[in-house]
Amino acid sequence: MEIRHLITLKAIVDKGGFAKAATHLGYAQSTVTSHIQSLEQELGVPLFDRIGKKVQLTEVGEKFLAHAVDMMQLYTKAKDVFKMEKEETGTLRIGAPESLTIYRLPFIIQSFRKRYPKINIIMKSGTCWELKEELRRGELDIAFFLQAPLTDQELYTETLVEEPLVIIVPPDSDKNRMLPTFQLGENENILLTEQGSYRDYFEAFLRSKGIATENAMEFWSVEAIKQCVMCGLGISMLPLVTVRKEIEKQQMDYIKWDSSLGSVSTIMSWHKDKWLSHAAKGFMEMVKEYAEGWEIKDFESGVFYRGIIN
Repeated sequence: MEIRHLITLKAIVDKGGFAKAATHLGYAQSTVTSHIQSLEQELGVPLFDRIGKKVQLTEVGEKFLAHAVDMMQLYTKAKDVFKMEKEETGTLRIGAPESLTIYRLPFIIQSFRKRYPKINIIMKSGTCWELKEELRRGELDIAFFLQAPLTDQELYTETLVEEPLVIIVPPDSDKNRMLPTFQLGENENILLTEQGSYRDYFEAFLRSKGIATENAMEFWSVEAIKQCVMCGLGISMLPLVTVRKEIEKQQMDYIKWDSSLGSVSTIMSWHKDKWLSHAAKGFMEMVKEYAEGWEIKDFESGVFYRGIIN
């Protein structure tokens, strides 16, 4: 059983077919077919059902794929034994949602690049759910989530900081600034992020006030939501870290979120069974150093909020 055959198997699954895997790996399609045939002959069972032009893993194939991923990770670990002690070369795969990629990680990555200039960094953006799945499959070394603290049997998780949330409204809005008496005018537009995490809290709160969310507008981008709120299109809820500058410049207004209704944290996570390189461990230590300065000390006191919540 050759490691290149296992790599081919995973590429077929990831890319959705033999032809796409061949293009991705730079092989002729006949080579990809040969790799799978070799595996099937050695194992004595078919790994794919071939129905017309469509191929999909058999039940045995699905079970074998999990072991194949483990073997590829062990192969990578074995190769790295022979690298320099400080691992000045290699690749670090990091996943994070858009808000953390923009507002939490850039300075850390900049510092990391100075310390490890030859490490290739691959950043993957996605929802927290998508990133968890990629972490479980071993496709990421480290992932960051913005959600309620969690426990997971397959993952190590470390809560770095609780992220204050705010409901953001257009500048000079006459909205009531206290959540218990929060009211919306007629035909107010609700702007929502993608499914999951703090969006769930916002929707639950709106429903408790009798505010329908069926016709809300859903956005893929935090930046798009901010621009829409600033131009008066509607209201939304975002982590404070993503809108602090705009609030300070009075480009938008806000309503302080009651954390008893639900809170989110920035969480760093990695797979329990995945070997972490020297560079990955160095990045994680750097994150923890930076995270010590992330807590917003003046949030609870109301000093930051221009007296609106006082």
